[in-house]
Amino acid sequence: MAEPARRRATYEDILALPEHLTGEIIAGELYTQPRPAGPHTVVASELGGDLVGRFGRGGGGPGGWVILHEPELHFGDGEVLVPDLAGWKVERLPVEARVGAFFTVVPDWVCEIHSPRTATRDREVKAPCYARNGVNHLWLVEPVVGHVDAFARREAQWLWLGSWSEVEARVPPFDAVALDLASLWASIGGPRRE
Repeated sequence: MAEPARRRATYEDILALPEHLTGEIIAGELYTQPRPAGPHTVVASELGGDLVGRFGRGGGGPGGWVILHEPELHFGDGEVLVPDLAGWKVERLPVEARVGAFFTVVPDWVCEIHSPRTATRDREVKAPCYARNGVNHLWLVEPVVGHVDAFARREAQWLWLGSWSEVEARVPPFDAVALDLASLWASIGGPRRE
């Protein structure tokens, strides 16, 4: 006997979730997860703050970006994703596009910070979705191990650019300014590299 066709998830499914869960829809399937734990939250906040200061506001860096924490992204075909961080070149995200409940302009960069329960989904489900929807840069951050893997989109695939973990890390697309990733890992008691 044939299995019945699964119903495609809709935005109403996300709105019906309890407040402690975050929902995403990828290829018609609803994914949920609770709010992130300490190491994830600390690294997201510290990294986001550093990037906003240098690339958002231009303090000690070139500016020119809008960087947001956990924006809700709506892509075509009903896909809804919530990356840990996302960034747009300022000219691509005008002020009027920043006032709604979610964002429909595809970001130039997204960052996913792994936790034990999200690492596989980030790499195998979310990363391909970002590529096929036109995101140009992706960071996958391993906070406990202490490294950032950076990728650039080539057509609808990711090209691995490298892995960074050190004090003077220049990670595309934010390679105009060196980031002190070693201090970032130390903020959660992770590996300290000199």
